[in-house]
Amino acid sequence: MGAWCGWVLVGLAALTPLFAWLGPLGFAPLVALAGLLCLPAVRVRREDAPLLLVLLQIVAWAGLSSVWSPRRVEALEDSTALKLGFELVFYWAAVQAAWQADPARRRLALRVFAWGLAALGVLMLVEAFTGGGVYQAVRNAIHDPIRPDLGRKNLAQSSFALALLWPVAAAGGWRAGAPLWLAVPMAAGSAVLAQLFLSDAPVLAVGLAALVAGVVAAWPRWAPKVMGVATAAFVLLMPVGLLALMNSGRHLTLPLSWSERMAYWTYATARITEHPLRGWGLDASRTFGANIGLHPHDSALQIWLELGVLGAGLTALAWAFAFRRLSRDRRSLVTAATAGSAAVYLFFGAVSFGVWQEWWLALGALVCVIAALGHAEEARADSL
Repeated sequence: MGAWCGWVLVGLAALTPLFAWLGPLGFAPLVALAGLLCLPAVRVRREDAPLLLVLLQIVAWAGLSSVWSPRRVEALEDSTALKLGFELVFYWAAVQAAWQADPARRRLALRVFAWGLAALGVLMLVEAFTGGGVYQAVRNAIHDPIRPDLGRKNLAQSSFALALLWPVAAAGGWRAGAPLWLAVPMAAGSAVLAQLFLSDAPVLAVGLAALVAGVVAAWPRWAPKVMGVATAAFVLLMPVGLLALMNSGRHLTLPLSWSERMAYWTYATARITEHPLRGWGLDASRTFGANIGLHPHDSALQIWLELGVLGAGLTALAWAFAFRRLSRDRRSLVTAATAGSAAVYLFFGAVSFGVWQEWWLALGALVCVIAALGHAEEARADSL
């Protein structure tokens, strides 16, 4: 089982840079396939049980809320509730496979992640200064040409994936013997391409990840706990803060993209007040048309809007448990980097992506897989 899980994760590591560059939406089937192949590795470790229990409750409540959701599902494959159930099982299996992989293949997977994403960072720098020339050349070669502006948009989405993965991939690779300087092309490729392609969030995310990792490295015991409390408060109080801002009468002058987000947030907050206890139901955000644009572009507001106070409370508890698991008695670069990637996931969720987007959930699971590989290798080294 250890050898099998190890080879599956080596394959996952080898394909990750390719999917991040050519099609981040493909992460959903990629990570799910890895979990499916490693289903026999499913375990529930004692320290993971509280988090798993909360995640199961979130999925169950989300599925139940489909009963009163205004969005009607016409085909089984369109059911978000069904997908969430399978995703939890497959992604959990992938993470547990990381813990059970044999040491040699675990180290190989970590090195492949690190070198592969560093190579992607270099490629992103080339794309940044050629206007996506390599990407367009590949699309032309496979007889699937794309307009330059759409090509740049797709590559900007790739920068989100790299901005999320680089801290934990660099730290895990270093723990397995790869040089730590591989973090430089990863971070630089994401930030430079995003800056030149006019996508602000990945640029900010690179700095945020480094800042959070530094704080957790300096205070390994208390910083993760504080982050857990702060994240739970953000999830629970986001609608309250927006209501206070709306009632204050203040008018903010913002760039177009941020003013659009503020309009989505304001509309979502107004709808939350109509059904604060049970919410509007799973995927209800998709039924509000242009007022929200598929989802509110804020994870806390979407949870409140669709799942109500119970969903928000469970989500806050899940994040609190997740960060609590990162508390350590001594410094750990892998733990600090994991916290950095988690902060980036929260940041992107707060300003960009929908909670239930399959590729985005898969990327979150991939962060957990790499972190588990790194922590397992760290535990092995400490036991020698």
